Amino acid sequence: GEMEVWALLGYGAAYTLREMLTIKSDDIVGRSAAFDAIVRGEQISHPHTPAAFNVLLNQLRGLALDVKLEKEEVRRNYENA
Repeated sequence: GEMEVWALLGYGAAYTLREMLTIKSDDIVGRSAAFDAIVRGEQISHPHTPAAFNVLLNQLRGLALDVKLEKEEVRRNYENA
């Protein structure tokens, strides 16, 4: 629940939160890839964008907000310019 997320956030458990809100949440592709990595004894790759985030973007766009996502490299180039 939401209170558990706040408790973990206050404790500083960022990786646990990332796992709970992505792989264990609604990232079906990431969940399958994480399971395969665990079975093979490999490191778990970075999680994909959760579906809940896409729902949030669509709701913001429904409010006539022009929300655009940028890749990390684009943002770094913009900050260094």
